[in-house]
Amino acid sequence: MIRHIVCWKFLGHAGGTPRAENLRKAKAMLEDLPGKIPEILSLEVGIDSTQGPASFDLALNGTFASASALETYQRHPEHVNVVGFLRLVQSGKMVVDYEISGQ
Repeated sequence: MIRHIVCWKFLGHAGGTPRAENLRKAKAMLEDLPGKIPEILSLEVGIDSTQGPASFDLALNGTFASASALETYQRHPEHVNVVGFLRLVQSGKMVVDYEISGQ
């Protein structure tokens, strides 16, 4: 099993839309993916509530059966569409993918 964690920092405004609205839209788009991409075993998305200086604004925590399932997810047209939106509104991103031991 593979754990896929992504965190984003968002621009203050993007496309004339305030950060808070872009965060809500991105969260909804990401949460819609499990119904469209069967390779997603679990997916959790959250907006940061602390807004500390080291905080990222949005986090995704997903689980996939294998590295190939993660790759299939990443190439899926629905995921590619969400990535296109995120690229317009983000100022930074970090990704960690790791094997879940004992699973």
